[in-house]
Amino acid sequence: MQSLFKNLFTFNRPESFGVKLFLRIFELFTVSYTIIYAWEWGLYILRISDVVLPLGLANYIPIDIFFGNAVPLINAGLLTLCVAIPFLYRKFSWLYIVAFLLLHLQYVARFSLGEIPHSSNLVGFSLLGLALGFFFFKKNYKALTFAYGFLIFFLGLGYTSASISKLVGTGITWVDGNHLWLWIAEKNTDALSAQGSFTYSMIQELAMQSRLIATLILTVGIVTEFLAFLVWWKKLRPYIIIMLIGMHIGIYYSMNIFFMSYMVELTIVGFPWYKLFNKIGDRNMQLTNSELVSNLL
Repeated sequence: MQSLFKNLFTFNRPESFGVKLFLRIFELFTVSYTIIYAWEWGLYILRISDVVLPLGLANYIPIDIFFGNAVPLINAGLLTLCVAIPFLYRKFSWLYIVAFLLLHLQYVARFSLGEIPHSSNLVGFSLLGLALGFFFFKKNYKALTFAYGFLIFFLGLGYTSASISKLVGTGITWVDGNHLWLWIAEKNTDALSAQGSFTYSMIQELAMQSRLIATLILTVGIVTEFLAFLVWWKKLRPYIIIMLIGMHIGIYYSMNIFFMSYMVELTIVGFPWYKLFNKIGDRNMQLTNSELVSNLL
């Protein structure tokens, strides 16, 4: 357990230029995608008038105030300020907590029609990690280190839990190629309705030609998800991340489902970019390493 904790939260690691830049990029990604989702959801909420399926806090508080007026856009504006200000001015880091609550309200209002996607889950956990990190730690470096480890833990837990949920709900027959045929047909029907035509991708053609190949594709996917908890260990993290990225590419070409934020975030957090950044910092001829570090956070 202690070894796992150290792999997730390396608080005693030297505060090098590379590590701080790496954590700062992770924070910038979270801030950027929070703003993107805030406005994307806010503009969509303008088209909603009723709650069909309440989610999260919407089960306990009325969210009708978000419908039929400019509240979603006001909330998006507040969200933008609540993540941009602490990113630039650390004495307002408590605003990350407010931002998380506002983002959740924006989410439950946007997805109150019965559709419950998980395409923004990683961004949500990243923002929650920042909120908790800056609440419990006074030092910026430790707060960001906690936020990163928090995200990695729930990244592994989320994917592995997804594989277990599939097995609990359907059993080992979940990997039956017939299921992939059904999902491909459903997605192509959606494409036909929206665009008037569709064409099979290369992976879809292979899957549709052979039930065995379709079963193999699903098997590789669920095994990859199940092994995702191994990202908790630093030495295995890059390899598991590559598998997860490959899985998402496979999902895109087999079912036309693509989570851009997942792909970007997995690429950012899954590899030891800080080693490359440290080399860049060491070669810099204008500033000393200590000056580079102090200017980051």
